[in-house]
Amino acid sequence: MKAMLAAFAMIFVIAVAADFGLEEADFSSQQVQSSPSVRLD
Repeated sequence: MKAMLAAFAMIFVIAVAADFGLEEADFSSQQVQSSPSVRLD
């Protein structure tokens, strides 16, 4: 049970770190997937 809870905690930490890192590197989905013919409001 301890190992499973530790794994869930690590998944959360990795997800938050990845979100922060990609946002800082300007790899947001809106910026990557947009083109002149696509409007994202």
